[in-house]
Amino acid sequence: MIQAVEIAAEVRAGRTTASAIIEQHLAAITASSNRYGAITRLIIERARAEAGAVDATVAAGRDPGPLAGVPYGVKDLFDVAGLPTTAGSALYADAAPAAQDAVAIQRLQAAGAILVATLNMDEFAYGFATINARHGTTRNPHDDTRLAGGSSGGSAAVVAAGLLPFSLGSDTNGSIRVPASLTGIYGLKPTHGELPIAGVFPFAESFDDIGPFATSVADIALVWRVLGGDLADADQPPLRIGRLGGRFRDNIDPDQLGAIDRIAGDAALVDLPDMARARSAAFVITAAEGGMVHREALAQDAMRFDPATRDRLIAGALLPRSLYDRAQAFRRKFTRALDTLFAHHDVLLAPATPCTAPLIDDPQIWIDGMRTPARRDLGIHTQPISFTGLPALAVPLYRPGRLPLGLQLIGKPHGERALFRAAAMLAEQGLTGVAPPSGAFEGGMI
Repeated sequence: MIQAVEIAAEVRAGRTTASAIIEQHLAAITASSNRYGAITRLIIERARAEAGAVDATVAAGRDPGPLAGVPYGVKDLFDVAGLPTTAGSALYADAAPAAQDAVAIQRLQAAGAILVATLNMDEFAYGFATINARHGTTRNPHDDTRLAGGSSGGSAAVVAAGLLPFSLGSDTNGSIRVPASLTGIYGLKPTHGELPIAGVFPFAESFDDIGPFATSVADIALVWRVLGGDLADADQPPLRIGRLGGRFRDNIDPDQLGAIDRIAGDAALVDLPDMARARSAAFVITAAEGGMVHREALAQDAMRFDPATRDRLIAGALLPRSLYDRAQAFRRKFTRALDTLFAHHDVLLAPATPCTAPLIDDPQIWIDGMRTPARRDLGIHTQPISFTGLPALAVPLYRPGRLPLGLQLIGKPHGERALFRAAAMLAEQGLTGVAPPSGAFEGGMI
């Protein structure tokens, strides 16, 4: 699969053109006939105009930016100038068009990247499966009878299929890390508040973050830096890698468990106290904040919401304020307790999902010996990390010919650089890395 850093280098050097790259990717997307249910809108005229602008900049001898000519897509909750921001819902299909792009899109355009598509999601980002009543279910490129995960499933699927070098999603309780794990690519949830959220349809303000999907650590780090991450030079002492114990050792695939223990060696297990309580508090905060966002629309016409989303939003809007306040108070206490963990570790290891991708026709998974809905529980290992606001990078275990499965690398606040270093080290050792699905578009330079 061709990577963003490679495309940008070729375009900046004049060895190919942004227009040629865009036409190549548009042709591949068209040929795919949206078989994965990942794309909600193609933005062809804009993409061609942006590519022409990049080529004109190169021809004039100026630098078009570190992502010159690189095509990408965004989850269908980013503002795109001239289009309604639907957040995956029929409710806003005919809304007034956005007056301007989301800040993240503006920064990517300034860096030379070219917006090509908006991408499928769970309605209002409320779910871990990308089962959408309007746009259909997003399918996993490794096995199109299986889920791609969610809620940023479309953003993960287009990258895993090789149709776009990178994409943007959002992560509230695991909505980047879950689909990255199930589709076998990299996905970053940054430190809470690190990257610009302006112009992104909200879900739960306490947890909402945006982040990139890509097929290499280098691409993830580059997009993160363009969006506003700090990659300034700093001392790089040996990484201290630990492994999370307790509930993170339950509901885990043997391959994940073996990889974690291999990577961390004889490092002692680190327990997050009250993890189950943290996940419950995260559910309360998410439901309450999500319900408040949609309270007025629910009162006006609740029946236009996806039934799978509507009842949870109504329940959240009816939660007593006292319960929400108690959950937030516990969150502050829980987060303070984490400071001691990172006094001795730079990176902590945990599973990203409890299993490989479930079947679309039977979207259930096993948790604690019982079958539960995938849409609810695929985030069992990611939700407690979102609760803390810590950065986490999903990395794919290297397992060619098998369904993908990922780990989470979890860092201290603003510790993304340590995550990228650890991910690069694991890739060099052959423990992690992307194994493209059969039939993936490999790209190339024209």
